[in-house]
Amino acid sequence: QVQLVESGGGLVQAGGSLRLSCRASGRTFNRHAMGWFRQAPGKEREFVAAISWSGGSTYYADSMKGRFTISRDNAKNTVYLQMNSLKPEDTAVYYCAAKAEFASGNYKSYDYWGQGTQVTVSS
Repeated sequence: QVQLVESGGGLVQAGGSLRLSCRASGRTFNRHAMGWFRQAPGKEREFVAAISWSGGSTYYADSMKGRFTISRDNAKNTVYLQMNSLKPEDTAVYYCAAKAEFASGNYKSYDYWGQGTQVTVSS
């Protein structure tokens, strides 16, 4: 069982930065791949980034490449999402998620979810 709690969301101007954190409980965090997803009102949940259990492999949605960076610290049971050059269209609730085995961009393959943190980017 893995419980996830996100933090770090907020209101930021376009072009600004935010760093989201997701702290996991449970002793098996380092056996889980982690992902970040987002959902804007009226839209489907969207893949943002994912990272393997070791942190050695990372994956990004095309629109996030070069702006967002996912990382993890297994000693702290925490995964991060550094978001730079934010745009108004990045406004959404951001969720972290965990799954066994391999990282994936398919949200349906994730077993555990946090409650989400709101990110709002003003123009």
